[in-house]
Amino acid sequence: MIIKTIQDIPKEKVGVGESTYKQVLIGPDEGPHFAMRRFIIEPGGFMPKHTNTVEHEQLILNGEAEVGSGDKVYTVKKGQVVLIPAGEPHWYKTVGDEPFEFLCLVPNLEDRIDLIEE
Repeated sequence: MIIKTIQDIPKEKVGVGESTYKQVLIGPDEGPHFAMRRFIIEPGGFMPKHTNTVEHEQLILNGEAEVGSGDKVYTVKKGQVVLIPAGEPHWYKTVGDEPFEFLCLVPNLEDRIDLIEE
């Protein structure tokens, strides 16, 4: 069994996007099948349009954001669950004055991230 306190886990700045941070809560070296990450996108922040080679299962913890998927834009907020299939183009943009925070669970497989130029 592994027990951690979220405040003790370091946040790292995500290399793409603006004002976006990630915490690896359960890494692939700890969980045999899935990794659990927490993302924080500060007000005014975003993650650009991209694809991943693995699915993303997400639980919104705080705030509100626009999430683009293909040609559609959805507004998501605290308490909602999002599934982004592998290979689906998507992006995030925080809405309002609160940070947008979500848990993101991904399988422990190679995840290639490809940015999509617009």
